[in-house]
Amino acid sequence: MFRTALRNVLAHKARLLMTVLAVMLGVAFVSGTLVFTSTISDAFRTSSQKSFDHVDVALTPPSPDGPPGTRAKDPRLDGKTLDTVSRLPGAASVTGTVDGFTGIGDKDGKLIGSGESRGSNYFPGKDGKDARYPLKQGTAPTGADQFALDAGTAAKGGYHVGDTVRISADGPVRQQKLTGIFTTDDGRVAAGGSLALFDTRTAQQLFGLSGGYSQIDVEAKAGTSQTALQQAIGKALPKDSATTITGKELADLEAKAIDHDMEGMKTALLAFAAVALFVGIFLIANTFTMLVAQRTKELALMRAVGASRRQVTRSVLIEAFFVGAIAGVSGLAAGIGIAALLREVLNGFVAKFPEGPLVVSPSTAVAALGIGIVITVLAAWLPARRGAKVPPVAAMNSVHAVATTKSLLVRNILGALVAGIGTASVVVATSVYEGDDTSKIMLGGGGMLLLVGVFILTPLLSRPLIALATPVLRAFGISGLLARQNALRNPRRTATTASALMIGLTLITGMTVIAGSTQKGIDKMAVDALKADYTVSMQGNTRLPTTAEKAVREVPGVTALTPLRVGMATIGTGSAARQPTELTGVDGARFGSLVRLDISEGSLGTLRGDRVLVDESTATNKGWRAGSRLPVTFEDGKKATLTVSGVYKGNEMLHGVFLDNRTLAPHQKDISDKQLLVKMAGGATDAHKDDLIEALGKNPAVTVADKKDVSSGIASMFTLLLNMLYGLLAMAVIVAVLGVINTLAMSVFERSQEIGMLRAIGLDRRGIKRMVRLESLVISLFGGVLGVGLGVFMGWAVGQLIGAHLPTYELVLPWARMGLFLGLAALVGVLAALWPAFRAARLNMLAAIKAE
Repeated sequence: MFRTALRNVLAHKARLLMTVLAVMLGVAFVSGTLVFTSTISDAFRTSSQKSFDHVDVALTPPSPDGPPGTRAKDPRLDGKTLDTVSRLPGAASVTGTVDGFTGIGDKDGKLIGSGESRGSNYFPGKDGKDARYPLKQGTAPTGADQFALDAGTAAKGGYHVGDTVRISADGPVRQQKLTGIFTTDDGRVAAGGSLALFDTRTAQQLFGLSGGYSQIDVEAKAGTSQTALQQAIGKALPKDSATTITGKELADLEAKAIDHDMEGMKTALLAFAAVALFVGIFLIANTFTMLVAQRTKELALMRAVGASRRQVTRSVLIEAFFVGAIAGVSGLAAGIGIAALLREVLNGFVAKFPEGPLVVSPSTAVAALGIGIVITVLAAWLPARRGAKVPPVAAMNSVHAVATTKSLLVRNILGALVAGIGTASVVVATSVYEGDDTSKIMLGGGGMLLLVGVFILTPLLSRPLIALATPVLRAFGISGLLARQNALRNPRRTATTASALMIGLTLITGMTVIAGSTQKGIDKMAVDALKADYTVSMQGNTRLPTTAEKAVREVPGVTALTPLRVGMATIGTGSAARQPTELTGVDGARFGSLVRLDISEGSLGTLRGDRVLVDESTATNKGWRAGSRLPVTFEDGKKATLTVSGVYKGNEMLHGVFLDNRTLAPHQKDISDKQLLVKMAGGATDAHKDDLIEALGKNPAVTVADKKDVSSGIASMFTLLLNMLYGLLAMAVIVAVLGVINTLAMSVFERSQEIGMLRAIGLDRRGIKRMVRLESLVISLFGGVLGVGLGVFMGWAVGQLIGAHLPTYELVLPWARMGLFLGLAALVGVLAALWPAFRAARLNMLAAIKAE
């Protein structure tokens, strides 16, 4: 039986090619994902470890005393600490680091870099060089108006040594002379961020750490372990004056963070690979079903000469094993290529990745081979059992066993039950959803059941839906009529072929509906929540310069302005006091004229004194309501009592606890604003926007946005997301195309005698081609209609859950894109039919008539 199976694989290699390709693509996606994520993780880890090569122990400022949210009295390490550590016998070198935000502007004033924008200090050692930052060109900065820049950022901005560059370093814009360009192993820079270096004194002044450091790195002498050095530092310094951690612990923490960050990407990519493999199952099952049907006489002969059902089943499964093994090996090779391609395509487009070799682990190779074999054997199992059950005598008298009426009836009843349960589960989940995971599980499970139920029902659905195309097919004469009959001749085959395309289009349509509706909801929220004409904020979620509010107030035409100022406090007593709460300070007198809050309890009024506004989510979780008296401990340790004057419906833009700045500011050591809301006389205009940008010193790190800018930013974000999803789901569509090609090609082989007879009675080659193309077009459009319909339903269902968190969510049906998807389905049908149609037209008439 083994030799028989091997000969069958070699005899039918052309017909099995598409199956190998389909499985190979799915395996390639899986192995490509594993290789890609392993490669990127390894590159980031290697880059990160290099940055810790000269760090055996790191010192950071101690945690603040007092309740959570309290600021440290002195959030820095002073020069005395550095001197003490440098005198220790086990310390070879000591480096004081000063860190803070630094945005670098290009020659057009735009912020350079797609990652973290940082500034630090150049800390020369005994040789006058900082080993962390080897200079590529120029010299190290030595004055307050000088700085050095990493090579990647300098290249992006087109800067050279001697240029004057506009920067924003935790404050107003500065003009700095570029004295040096350096290289670095810092993973954040490798990931697309920027790094500017100043001399230590300048960095301390810029980042508010006068005379101090944000971290001290110590390198041990030869023979001194990291643990021993850490213990020596602990004994030499006063108790609780610093927190210490070894370089190995730092590297391990960084490695865990990298693995955690990559896990989300890996899961998402593997999910799309699973979709491609799931679609591939239909192709495999269809191929082996048709192969078994075409080899009925052969299988019957094997039964007649003594082969048991189990041996026949095993023979087909051995064929599937060979196909899966070939697909697994070729899929691994293709996956390595996909990983290399993904790295090149996504590098710089989504994020900047460090350089490193491709990492192909043994587990990836085993997974590729295992998935290829398991998926193929499982998909071929049912056709193998079906072929083994055909009685030898009945098989010898029939070339093809047609599905019985009883089997189709059982299938239709089962499909109706599964689809009904799935639909009911989805509807119930959307009706009772209150933010719990149970409803999400019900929705996901119901969606899967609905998809399976519709797949089971596709033979039944094919007749009425394909019948709708009859008037159009009649226009193509006898070719159109034959195409319709061929599509309906074997409903199961038509259903399996169409279902592969249906699944891909269901996901694509559903995601398009969800993305478009969510975009509309967020857009509406942005417009509805703000009365202000402009928002002013910093890039990278950092705080605005302290001079920003004063500069904006002096702009002509400003009629109202409020800063959104961040503070921390603990509210309540007992266990509640252990959890810090973020407070947002505003100009109480102007706040109501700049925002549009949906008050559900109490009133907005005028925020002053002890009055606060609280969003519904916080109020519900804390058990607060309008009139509630709240004991508060501010970050300076002082206590007070606040009163809830109103409860509002929060959203992504406005949420949390609001109070008057005059109440919050006295308790803050460092006052910083995360955003400014500005209203102008005459509304938002280009002139007003230019005035604001000019007043803020054309700061490259500051964003001045009107409502139109907010909408455009939201639209571009969703467009990028959708394009990435389309690209990932394209694999499933390609597998579906292979399924259509394979089914048509095998169908042409199966109907060779029939095609020969049609040629003999007068149907020319053009008519044969047209017949095959129209059959493919009908099957593809059938799958497209089902996919778009299911996608809209699932998009609506998921949208109901999103609407519970986004009150402005509104269902948007993308008619143009749905039309495009149906056009894509039609194009799939036309392209998939090219080779089978050509093959059918080229069949020798007499040889085809003699074929069995």
